[in-house]
Amino acid sequence: MRRTSKQSIALTVLLAAGATLASAGPALARDRGNGVTANGQCSAGATWKLKAKPDDGGRIEVEFEVDSNHAGQSWAVSLRDNGDRFFAGHRTTTQPSGSLSVHRLTANRAGNDVIRARATHGSQTSQGLVTL
Repeated sequence: MRRTSKQSIALTVLLAAGATLASAGPALARDRGNGVTANGQCSAGATWKLKAKPDDGGRIEVEFEVDSNHAGQSWAVSLRDNGDRFFAGHRTTTQPSGSLSVHRLTANRAGNDVIRARATHGSQTSQGLVTL
């Protein structure tokens, strides 16, 4: 069966668009050090950012930030790697930005590491996920 020139052009455009979208998604989440970053909104206006990247010692360096723009808030924070908790504690947002951050290392397990972060303050919840 022969394709018309309109069908060929449409197919070429669709294939090019698909290749662009497929490569743009993960590229936006990757940094130059082979790490990944994700960010988003919390349930009541704060924002979060989760970063994970390999370190020189064969582990994964994880950084979780929450920015509520209100200094002095106490947040309960937990970090998990493939379901195993590697950090649980409280952090208080500081001046001048009203943000908090947690930096921790976790083992680099075989296969993909799914890093989940969760922080709560009252009824507000922040949750993030990256896969490395």
